[in-house]
Amino acid sequence: MRDFLEDLQEAARKDPEQRARELSRRELPKRFYKLAQAVEMETGFAIHLDGRPVKTPSKSVLIIPVRPIAEAVAGEWNSQEKEINPARMPLTRLANTAQDAVEERFADVADEIARFAGNDALCYRADEPDRLCERQRTLWDPVLDWAGTELGGRFVLIEGIMHRDQPEELVSAFRGSLDRLTPLQLAAFHTITTLTGSAVLAFAIWQDHLAPDAVWAAAHVEEDWNIELWGEDAEAARLRAYKRTEFDAAVLTLKAV
Repeated sequence: MRDFLEDLQEAARKDPEQRARELSRRELPKRFYKLAQAVEMETGFAIHLDGRPVKTPSKSVLIIPVRPIAEAVAGEWNSQEKEINPARMPLTRLANTAQDAVEERFADVADEIARFAGNDALCYRADEPDRLCERQRTLWDPVLDWAGTELGGRFVLIEGIMHRDQPEELVSAFRGSLDRLTPLQLAAFHTITTLTGSAVLAFAIWQDHLAPDAVWAAAHVEEDWNIELWGEDAEAARLRAYKRTEFDAAVLTLKAV
C-alpha cells in the first residue's frame, strides 16, 4: 500500500473535480438497499443499509463519533439513485479517510498541514494592480494578524512567488494546536486547507473567527478579480461549485465533532 502521506500530497496537486472524474470512470455499483440509517453503537454511530453496516475500504465497520455527521452520511447514502457514486458522497469519503488512514497517521497528516501554514497562500501577495493588492490586504491582513496573535507570532508577507520561511516558533505553535483535533476533524481540516490553499483559513473556521462564506471569499480573491475583468467560464464555474460542495462537507465535519 502506498504511503498515506504520498496520497495526501497527490490529492493536494489534483483538484476535487479531477478526482471525481476518476471515480466516475470506474464502473459504479448499483444501489442494492432501500434505507440507510445511523445506528448508535458503544463507540459512536454505524451506518446501516437495510440493517447491514457500511464498511470502509479496509473492511472495518465505519464508525462515526457524533450523531449529526452520522445522520448526514446516512443522508448521502439515501440520496444515491440507481448507482452509488462516491464522487457525490464527500462526507462518507472523509469518514473513510479518517478511520482507515488518519487514525494511524495522525502526526504525518498534521505535519503536512503545518507545512501548508509555513507556506500559506495568504502570505504571498500580488505587486500589481493596486486594486487587487488592496483587496488582498483587506481580506487577508486581518485574519493573518488574528492568527499570529493566537499563535504568539507574526506571519511574514511576501510579494511575488519566491519562497520565504515563516517563523519557526509560529509554525510550531500552529502544529501543536492540531493535536487537539480528532482524526475526523483533522481529515476535514486537511480538505479545507487543500481547497483554499490556506491552513490559516482552515484554522479561522475551526476557531470560529470567520464564517465559511467569508473564508470562501478570501480564498478566491484572485479568481474573483479575474472574473470581474474577463467574465466567468462555464467549466470554471462548474468546478468551483463542485469544490464548494466538498468545502461545505469538510466545514460541517470540522465543526460538528
